Amino acid sequence: MVNEFNYIFLSRRSAEEEEAMEPLFQTKKELAKAKFFHRVYAATVFVGICLILNYRLVNFPRGGGRRRAWIGIFMAECFLSLFWIISQSVRWNVKHNLPFKDRLSLRYEEKLPGVDIFVCTADPILEPPTMVISTVLSVMSYNYPPEKLSVYLSDDAGSEFTFYALLEASHFSKYWIPFCKKYNVQTRSPEAYFAQKFDVKDTTHTQELLAIKKQYEEMKNQIESATEKGSISEEIRSQHKGFLEWDHKVSKQNHQPIVQIIIDGRDTNAVDNEGYQLPTLVYMAREKRPECPHNFKAGAMNALIRVSSEISNGSIILNLDCDTYANDADAIREALCFFMDEKRGHEIAFVQHPQCFDIISKNDLYGHYNLVENRVELAGLGGYDAAMYCGTACFHRRDSLSGAKYSYDCRNINEARNKDKRSVDELEKASKFLASCSYEKDTQWGREMGLVYGYAVEDVVTGLTIQCRGWKSMHYNPERPAFLGLAPVTLDNSLVQIKRWSEGLFQIFFSKYCPFIYGYGKIKLGARMGYCNYLLWAPLSLPTLFYVIVPPVCLLHGISLFPKVTSLWFIPFAYVFTTKTVYSIHESMSCGYTLKSWWNFQRMQIIRRATAFFFGFADVIIEQLGLSQTAFAITAKVVTEDVLKRYDQEIMEFGSSSVMFTIIATLAMLNLLSLIGGLINTIFLDFGALQNLISQIILCGLMILVNVPIYEALFLRRDKGCLPFSVMLKSVVFASLACLMPISNM
Repeated sequence: MVNEFNYIFLSRRSAEEEEAMEPLFQTKKELAKAKFFHRVYAATVFVGICLILNYRLVNFPRGGGRRRAWIGIFMAECFLSLFWIISQSVRWNVKHNLPFKDRLSLRYEEKLPGVDIFVCTADPILEPPTMVISTVLSVMSYNYPPEKLSVYLSDDAGSEFTFYALLEASHFSKYWIPFCKKYNVQTRSPEAYFAQKFDVKDTTHTQELLAIKKQYEEMKNQIESATEKGSISEEIRSQHKGFLEWDHKVSKQNHQPIVQIIIDGRDTNAVDNEGYQLPTLVYMAREKRPECPHNFKAGAMNALIRVSSEISNGSIILNLDCDTYANDADAIREALCFFMDEKRGHEIAFVQHPQCFDIISKNDLYGHYNLVENRVELAGLGGYDAAMYCGTACFHRRDSLSGAKYSYDCRNINEARNKDKRSVDELEKASKFLASCSYEKDTQWGREMGLVYGYAVEDVVTGLTIQCRGWKSMHYNPERPAFLGLAPVTLDNSLVQIKRWSEGLFQIFFSKYCPFIYGYGKIKLGARMGYCNYLLWAPLSLPTLFYVIVPPVCLLHGISLFPKVTSLWFIPFAYVFTTKTVYSIHESMSCGYTLKSWWNFQRMQIIRRATAFFFGFADVIIEQLGLSQTAFAITAKVVTEDVLKRYDQEIMEFGSSSVMFTIIATLAMLNLLSLIGGLINTIFLDFGALQNLISQIILCGLMILVNVPIYEALFLRRDKGCLPFSVMLKSVVFASLACLMPISNM
């Protein structure tokens, strides 16, 4: 009997020990079959590219306009070939990570670390307070112990309307959080949740749903009403001492530091309507003065790191843009699986979720799904333990974000928790100093500590510096997106956003943080190449512009830039073009694209490269010459109903005389006129030249097909989103002048 008892006891202990040894996350490599398929594709395309470049060198023209065009197209193809090689690095070692949150709960439920969540906003007009608080409410209601959860809102505009909205949200959270947990709501942004269609059969659930929806609408109307009036009533102002901060002269670019602890998570009276503890909620507007550089979002994030260390000091930090709401109630627990894994967790600095968007048109009109980027390219960078920090939807280890170098003896993730006994007033006073302009003077903040200053994409360069300090990072792309943001629904806003990204990324390439130099010996070669897959977006504009301008003009003048169809040299051109196209379609559709969404993405790639990338490239060159400084453009989050209607119908939105739109229209008209003129000349004047020009005819034809929505906006549409007459006139004039340029065919 004793032996049997000992056997059962030892077996149970052995099972518990085995459970304790199981990892909290698993890394899966790409299937061997898919990897082999990609290797064959890459090898054969590489051979084809070498043959194409060899053709350019062997058949070099002796002189004239053809020689100049030949040199240009050879240089364009060299750069495109180099970029293609770089792009293969992120496809060479694709890995996917899978956390086990149930194991985390069994092992560490009583030892979960403190988590601080940062939400950043900068303009109450472009980023309405009602949208901001919907994001705040979504993260306040996570399935996580509220006493270990703190939410910070950084308001760079120092707007009393944003503060008022947050105050109202704190009251509403007392009802929203219990509702979410009672009915296991996954979409925890009230704005997104109430926009859904419901099929609720339970009467009690229906009544509570309607009641809380009404309550939310009333709160939203009150906030919008106050914002429209431009003032907050004295009755409301008297409800919280925080409004006294706005008795001083406060403007967007000139105000004192403001820190207000709206909900103190330590207070036993800070409970929801079910009697459960509420998470800490803090409003912060760092000090801004005209004479002091504020360093945009990076400066706000660094102020948040310091202020939160004074108030809650959570070991883990989640940072979100104000339009990126929580879409999975267990996202924190899944992220902690990476940080708290016994074998590998101590190495991990941050866990990056993909940027996913809500309200995307059926076939992704503006190419915002980023499915290939999320499931292949960023996962490929993660395969080198160097996932890229994308600025939002990212969980950080506080130590690594604050400048610590990796060492095996790094503090355990569950040890950090601030048990400060000071009063709210004392904490606010101490925090204000940390959010002042003078605090960072003569310190390493913005260089070795926190987010790096001086770059439009401070997130990417910060992630790189963290990895070069010895840390690793993970990319996690769950089946259900953990976060959803708002994608631009107009072409103008989309291009402004892409222009800022491409400019900032190219800035890094030109700086001391260029991965090939700064990362040498610190991160893997594949990771350095993978970074450059994004850093070289801007210069991609030059070969793209050459390809969509020079071959069509040469076609019009009967100048051949490609081999005859009957020549053996035509084979590598046809093979590379066809194989890359087929592989791109296969890759896209395996990631979830439709054929039409793939086609829309090809259009957007050309438009982005010809406009946003080009202006980003030009701005960096001008900046390198010392003629300008880095600027930060906020993408508007507010659109009208008719714009949304056209977006749902997948009609491209123009509606202005933007320089970018003039370029797009001019390129479309140039290819149309060149194809018409080239075909007329070939058919009626020199039919025998057709086989020499067939490649350029195909190239022009594809450009015309891609630009069908542009022609519709120029000539057929009459709605407010069409291209203005002035753009049409300029595009026709510029395209005609390009066609009339004399080119010698020698």
